[in-house]
Amino acid sequence: MTVLETRALNRATLARQLLLDRADVPALDAVAHLGGVQAQEPQEPFTGLWSRLRGFDPAALSDLLTGRQVVRTHLMRRTVHLVTAADALAWRTRHDAMLLQRVLGAYRRELAGVDLDALAAAGRAVLADGEPRSMGDLARAVVERWPAAGPRPLGEALVAALIPVVQLPPRGLWRVRAGARYAPMSTWLGRAVDPAGDGPDLVGQALVRRYLAAFGPAATADVRAWSGLAGLPAAVTALRGELVTFRDERGRELLDLADAPRPDPDTPAPARFLPAFDNALLGYDDRGRIVDTAHRGLSVAGERAVLVDGRVAGTWTVEAGTVVVAPLRRFSRAERDAVTEEGQELAVFLSDKESDRVRIADPAR
Repeated sequence: MTVLETRALNRATLARQLLLDRADVPALDAVAHLGGVQAQEPQEPFTGLWSRLRGFDPAALSDLLTGRQVVRTHLMRRTVHLVTAADALAWRTRHDAMLLQRVLGAYRRELAGVDLDALAAAGRAVLADGEPRSMGDLARAVVERWPAAGPRPLGEALVAALIPVVQLPPRGLWRVRAGARYAPMSTWLGRAVDPAGDGPDLVGQALVRRYLAAFGPAATADVRAWSGLAGLPAAVTALRGELVTFRDERGRELLDLADAPRPDPDTPAPARFLPAFDNALLGYDDRGRIVDTAHRGLSVAGERAVLVDGRVAGTWTVEAGTVVVAPLRRFSRAERDAVTEEGQELAVFLSDKESDRVRIADPAR
């Protein structure tokens, strides 16, 4: 079986994630291809798509949200993702058990003794008037029935597990700060969430295909790390006849779509700036293809990453209109120039052309 070295996996990931070369596709197609965009920080998806799409206009993504073509909802790993409306409707039921399990993992003691079916029914009754509500408003409306649980666990259970809901605009619009207000997904999108099917796990199979298209080649543990779903082995087994297999340097079996891009490992990789919690980092169990073990924690800490030669080589922030890069190692002159040039373009984007300032700090020791 062919062994794919780390650099080969890195270039495949960059190609699938649209980070090797910016793509000329609409924002909606990019969100679909990526299997959704991590979005608990509302403004971060704009940077993520800017780094991936040629000529990205942030207004286009805002229009998709207000036009109900993409939605913000709890999905993979119980985190807020920006996904297409079609994917939200098709995938939500398949994630129900995982979402509830994770809520109970956080609030099992508080929710002990709570009839979850009754809680879900009470939450739906509150939302039936069509008025969007914050999680706090929804929790306060039902807490009298379950006072011992407390509003936070009740609210989390309702909006992150028991009721398929979406976060409504203006939250998530470009340059808008707004709290999260929720409405039932089916009401907002005008269509019922797809029910669970009998027989083969067709949704699970679709998720595996979509994951490999955006993240492969990858191990089954990587699929689980991205989705949070434990019950996909049957889906993988059903797809094996159409997949190709490799091994990584650790000996793990890697699965992939037969016709997916696997660029030459020596393909040049441009400097790229990733937003907080980007799935290019979080979407794997083994993140060694893109970040050194010593820096793995940056991805879960919400640090924004700078890629140099395809790997995490620094973090970045914005201070008074200036993109400030904190290197994790010393850059060569060529690397410094590439990071500066890309950082200037990012500064222009984030400041609406008012600044192109970049500052590269001394490397961390």
